[in-house]
Amino acid sequence: MTGHAGSGTPEGPVAPSFPSRHPWPAVDLGTTPSHDDALALVPESYAAANDLVPLRLEGETLVVACADPGDDAMLSELQVLTRRRVRALGAPRVEIQEAIQERYEVLEHVDEHVRAFTQRLGRSTGADARSVLQAIDEQSPVVNVVNLIITQGLRDRASDIHLEPQRTHLRVRFRIDGILTDRLRLPQSIAPSLSSRLKVMADLDIVDRHRAQDGQFRFESGGHQVDVRVSTMETQWGEKVVLRLLDQSRTLLRLDQLGLGGDAYHRLSGLLRSPFGLIVVSGPTGSGKTTTLYAAINELDPIGQNITTIEDPVEYTFENINQIPIRRVANLTFANGLKAILRQDPDVIMIGEVRDRETAEIAVQSALTGHLVLCSLHATDAASVIQRFIEMGIEGFLVSSALIGVVAQRLVRRICTYCRQPDELGADERQLWFEHGDPEKAVFYRGRGCVHCAQTGYRGRIGVFEVLPVSESIKRLISLRAPAQEIRSQALREGMRTLREDGVRKVADDLTTLSEVIRCVWSS
Repeated sequence: MTGHAGSGTPEGPVAPSFPSRHPWPAVDLGTTPSHDDALALVPESYAAANDLVPLRLEGETLVVACADPGDDAMLSELQVLTRRRVRALGAPRVEIQEAIQERYEVLEHVDEHVRAFTQRLGRSTGADARSVLQAIDEQSPVVNVVNLIITQGLRDRASDIHLEPQRTHLRVRFRIDGILTDRLRLPQSIAPSLSSRLKVMADLDIVDRHRAQDGQFRFESGGHQVDVRVSTMETQWGEKVVLRLLDQSRTLLRLDQLGLGGDAYHRLSGLLRSPFGLIVVSGPTGSGKTTTLYAAINELDPIGQNITTIEDPVEYTFENINQIPIRRVANLTFANGLKAILRQDPDVIMIGEVRDRETAEIAVQSALTGHLVLCSLHATDAASVIQRFIEMGIEGFLVSSALIGVVAQRLVRRICTYCRQPDELGADERQLWFEHGDPEKAVFYRGRGCVHCAQTGYRGRIGVFEVLPVSESIKRLISLRAPAQEIRSQALREGMRTLREDGVRKVADDLTTLSEVIRCVWSS
């Protein structure tokens, strides 16, 4: 094992920029891994404090990359610490700090805290509730285990952490670039205390283990704040906990950074300049709808317009924009919140999600009365969005009058640019390329797996889109309650690129693989 991908690393390899005046050879940390035996010799805290990262052992010599290979005092101290001779290579300080985050695993320290917990549990003789409270004091092993799991999740760029009780153990999984991966297996005995610790942090009821609960807390990591959403639910073997990690320091993407092709970008950008109307972003859970809505909001003028959002919950905050979180305890739902927003003289309204008929009716009426309304909706493709509104009970003539555009999207994983190599296509991939690709393309790429992508061959994701502007001909079809396929066919005649075609276009640009397009995009 050579470590796992962490947060904050650039999407592509960076050539060493070590100052040429130094006589020491430079090393490219983008292509040079760290071996476990070398990492084990140098504590992470020492490596971070001295701007160095261990690379490998060559016999009795430890090879390291450091920002200042001429620091003889530091190298002498390192020789004493490791009891090895040290050979230093040069690398930029920023790359070294990123490599430290990627290559050191904080989960390696979990075992010692689990042993301490087991010993403490063996000595506990109190009642259940009192034992749980004692087990989650600020100095307890449980607190350290929770902190290590969340810290490792952030380093691995995880969007979600799943703590799943099984018959014999607690399974910990991270969702990285949309895919769940096993990261840790803990004793089943620690599961109730971990659940209770997280519920205390999220201000939930630790006694009630039967009712599903939701909450959130703020976690500090690496000097910045991370918002963590907590969801609990009882399962056959205990209480399952899912954490959604929302890193507020992450830079929100602009509309032109999402992966929209030239035509799709100009179509959507043009729709956002409309003074009123309804724009819907659709896709399954985890397809990046909220990111697209936020990027669209960033295109608007928050100074000259009153922009108000209603979300469940507010994931990222904006300057000069009014953001309202759903509060069911106070009976503040999407529908009730929208009614209140309409009395606040809004110009632009963003609705986190249209879930029911009442919210859909208010969204349509708002668009018809002179407001620009942006919302998300679960649907398989752009044409199916129109069908969903009609199935909710909204009259076709109202939908055709209010709707000005629909965006459908998915997220596909990017090929890791550090370990990209030529690849042969399988039968399904050749068939997809034969249907939609350029027959002149001869070379396709896939990542072989490296330290930057946690050996997956992929790092980061990019959007695949279809943008359907509602033309006059499509408005007529909607008013006639035409089926989704007929609307889709008309949109294709008017130049709409489908999700699958856009995915293939990104394969042509060597951004992703055909297997990813097949996995994520089932619409033709």
